Formats: sequence, structure tokens, C-alpha cells
Amino acid sequence: MEFDLENSLTSFEEHHSDTVPNLFASESDHMPSRNFLHCLKNSGFNVSFRQEAISLLLQAQYSCNYDPFIPYLAVNYMDRFISKQEIPQGKPWILRLVVISCLSLAAKMKNTHFSVSDFQGEEAGFIFDTQTINRMELLILDALNWRMRSITPFSFVHFFISVLELKDPSSSQPLKDRATEIIFKAQNEIKFLEFKPSIVAASALLVASNELLPLQFPFLKCSISSCALVNKERLLNCFNALQEMVEMECYESMLDTMSCTRTPLSVLDRHCTKSESETASTTSITDGSAVPEIKRRKLNGYGSK
Repeated sequence: MEFDLENSLTSFEEHHSDTVPNLFASESDHMPSRNFLHCLKNSGFNVSFRQEAISLLLQAQYSCNYDPFIPYLAVNYMDRFISKQEIPQGKPWILRLVVISCLSLAAKMKNTHFSVSDFQGEEAGFIFDTQTINRMELLILDALNWRMRSITPFSFVHFFISVLELKDPSSSQPLKDRATEIIFKAQNEIKFLEFKPSIVAASALLVASNELLPLQFPFLKCSISSCALVNKERLLNCFNALQEMVEMECYESMLDTMSCTRTPLSVLDRHCTKSESETASTTSITDGSAVPEIKRRKLNGYGSK
């Protein structure tokens, strides 16, 4: 049976009353080890390994037209694996072997055809036989304690949408779609590894509601923050981090559009153009850095109504 990331503990469409508490109770078992983020921050090798692996997985998604949930699940497996298994340096072939094996496992979970030959052309530089890949898959399965039905932020989206009690039920699908986009993008940044999947899901829905339903946002914020299963401080931190990620993306997109519509006469002209746009469209935050003022809504005093 195909694994549905939105229903990690059940194959049914609806979330039963006893499923949600089990999701919250089990989500930590599907995260990287607790010291993983610290190791990433203090190891350039691990960061570059992860970045290159994600890049290869995204390339596979586009070249093979995979469901985006497949590389997402593969990254989850990879993060959990390399957080428990030390990766030897100076052996670049290990990166591709881990990527192929995680992608193969994710494809199996999604009942999707996976062809190793798609990743083993001459340009790849390394050729692995089926036995080698199977051995690596077993190593990964052992490190993950065979917990392959990963609990991810997608497992909580349905629950938190129900918590929002939207005035217009038709707005739930656009809200879910936007939150899904945000969750996909957040996986690329290591800073979100410190947050539990439930916190990422709730925060992504708040960012989406801030964009799509700004008038209802205060009410929606209170609905989620009052949920007994949610840590309000962690929700605040994750929301602000996601908000900054989205705003920076919008800002970079705006700069790309400007650079396409006007050709700078020189490098100096381009520098001045960028500086002028930054001055006009950014606002200072506490650490002195600049971020775009695009519907910014920091959740200071989160519990206030």
C-alpha cells in the first residue's frame, strides 16, 4: 500500500481521535538525532554533504518527473541516517550511494518505479551494482529502526486546518497548498531541523494565512497558539524564521525582476540600483540586518489577542 505522508499512522482519509495524540507523541522518533543541528553548524563537510545531496535529489525529481513527496521523504531518511552514522570524508562516491539508496527507499514507499540506471550514467562518475545499493539500504533501515512511515509536517496539516475553524471552508485548500510550498522550501535550510514537524506545520499554516487571509490572521493565530499540544515559544520562533525565509525569497525575486527590466550600464550602476531598491523596500530589525517590508508580522507577545 502506498505511503501517504499526510496520514503517517493510518491509511484512512480522516484523522481518528486517537491518531492525533499518537502523532504528537511519536514525531520525535522520526527526527534526526538531537545533536545533528549542532554537528551541522560546526562541520562544513556535513553541511556541504547535505546541500549536495539535496541538490541531487531535486535534480532527480525534475529529470524523472517524480512526485515532490518522494525526494522530500528521501531527505528525511538521509537526515536521520547521517545524524546517526558518521560519513567518512574523502570518499565522494558515498554521497551518491546514500542519495540513490534513500531515493530508492522513498520510491518504494510511494509505490513508484525507480530505475538505478537513471542515476548511473558516465557523467555520474560512479557505478553501483544492485547488491551494493541493497546493502546501503539495509544500513539506512537499521539506523532508522525501520521507521519508514515518517512523521513529517505534512502529517499535521489536516489537523491544524481543522483547528483554524475557517469561516469559509473553500479557503482551506489554497491555505493548504501555500503551506505545502513553504514546508517543501523549509526542508532545504538546516535551521528548521531543530523544530518538531508539528511546529513546522503549524508555523507554515500561519505564514500562509498571513498572506492569504490577513484579516482573519489574529483569530487564526490564537486558534493555533491555544492548542494544548503546541509549544507557543517554539511556534513563535519557527513562525518568524519561516516568515523571514518567505520574505527573503520575495525580495530576491523582486531583484531578479528588476535586473531583467533594466540593464545596468556598469557594475557600479548595478550596485547603486540594488542599494536604492534595498533602501526603499527594507526595514531594520533588532540585529541591524535588513529584511524586506513585505506584509511582515512578527509574533511578539504571541499569546495576546
